[in-house]
Amino acid sequence: MIRRSFIATLAFVATLPMMAWADAPLKVVATTGMIADAARQVGGDQVEVTGLMGPGVDPHAYRQTRTDIVAMTRADLVLWHGLYLEAQMEGFFNDLGRKQTVVAVAQGIDPSKLQAHDDYADKYDPHVWMNPELWRDVVTGVQAALTETRPEAADIFAANAAAHLADIDRLNAYAAASLRSVPEQSRVLVTAHDAFGYFGESFGFEVLGIQGISTQSEAGLNRIGELVDLLVDRDITAVFVESSVSDRSMRALIEGAAAKGHEVTVGGELFSDAMGEPGTYEGTYLGMLDHNITVIAGALGGDVPGRGMDGKLSAGF
Repeated sequence: MIRRSFIATLAFVATLPMMAWADAPLKVVATTGMIADAARQVGGDQVEVTGLMGPGVDPHAYRQTRTDIVAMTRADLVLWHGLYLEAQMEGFFNDLGRKQTVVAVAQGIDPSKLQAHDDYADKYDPHVWMNPELWRDVVTGVQAALTETRPEAADIFAANAAAHLADIDRLNAYAAASLRSVPEQSRVLVTAHDAFGYFGESFGFEVLGIQGISTQSEAGLNRIGELVDLLVDRDITAVFVESSVSDRSMRALIEGAAAKGHEVTVGGELFSDAMGEPGTYEGTYLGMLDHNITVIAGALGGDVPGRGMDGKLSAGF
């Protein structure tokens, strides 16, 4: 009896590490804040997410740090965007993918939905999060990656993804209504770089960036001169700075217009390649887009609630 009890105890103890492992959250590392948010929304308490790129960080120029490498090599799942967004890290991810589970969650989007890259003939504009309908595909890709990594939690991931996708659909409806209220002649969005192409395509705005799709392309004097003339000729009075891009070129644009007797003001700061501060509403995908939609529509003469879709924006327009 004693021996049987002892053997049973040993058998129970032997299962403890496996049980603890099964109950432990998946260690997920994501490059951008937008992907990290999607992983948290879909994964819920099944995941522990580390985001590499915080507020104000430019993913086009980002290179992995030693701390990043340690985190990724210890992760159960690494999620990156793809579409040449993390241009400086592509070689690293290709190497890491031979040893770890590494998924480029935007690569699965149907190419027919994507816009051509202005600098690389064989690549696409990676800023798909600017169109909520396209971002749905990325969220679905995150769900698939989590499910493959932990299939026993498939029902949890599916329910969480459905709830998040419903919120994204509601955001898309808010965007359409708010941006439709901007007078047609005012639907021109002038920003630091071409991060808003999908936004413009989806909501009927002409988008003009000083730099190209990548922030690594330099804004030349000729380009600034062309935009100054355009601001004057079309009587555009508001431009927008970006949280993750220097405002130096934008200031040159405003000063150039002023030299021609045309006053241009900053309509607000937009989140382009990075979200807001962690722990804030703007530090989520929904909050990031809600902020952009509300600021753009308000600055260009549209009718929007001062604190956004659900009154959650930290600063009213």
